[in-house]
Amino acid sequence: MYHSKRLPLKGDGGAVAILALQGAFAEHEQMLQRLGAETTLIRNLDDWNKALPQRGSGEGAIIPGGESTAMMRIMKDEGLFEPIREAILGGLPVLGTCAGLIMLDRNHLGVMDILAKRNAYGRQLGSFNTEENFRGIGKFPMTFIRAPYIEEAGPDVEILATVEGKAVAARQKNMLVTAFHPELTADTRIHELFLSMVAESRHDGFPKSDRSRQL
Repeated sequence: MYHSKRLPLKGDGGAVAILALQGAFAEHEQMLQRLGAETTLIRNLDDWNKALPQRGSGEGAIIPGGESTAMMRIMKDEGLFEPIREAILGGLPVLGTCAGLIMLDRNHLGVMDILAKRNAYGRQLGSFNTEENFRGIGKFPMTFIRAPYIEEAGPDVEILATVEGKAVAARQKNMLVTAFHPELTADTRIHELFLSMVAESRHDGFPKSDRSRQL
């Protein structure tokens, strides 16, 4: 399983930066702290610069759920858009959940070779719970809240989970996305997977110097 590798814990020299503009950022923070990981909340550019001063101590970032249009506007207003985009393109491990999935796609931050369909399940079916297989993990409880799904994915994108034939989780290099909210369950395995990506990034020497990650 993905999460079998050693996880970055407190004192390892890097914290996971959680974008705290709106949405379920507190639940992500609580989940990571349960796993013993350092976290820091990002509300503005000063927070970001303090969290990633050297861009290379094994950090990671989480973009939580929320409203993607509002999040894009706030990111740009706070001067966060380009620094976050460049860090991800440079190899920063990132987890995007629900609106975070949308934020990473071709039409938003433009770092992941996917196209998200927003509010894909409509108003009546906008919120529901199910349990489906997640590649490398097994059955996982999935909470969807006015969720997107992945409408298109490029050849380098690995689809990790589907619901009724629609892709709802994927990974491309240092980027992991879910259309559902793993932070709203008691199951820590997706966050463990993400932390294993952070540990791998430290071992591989983030940041990367080549620009082949750009779409």
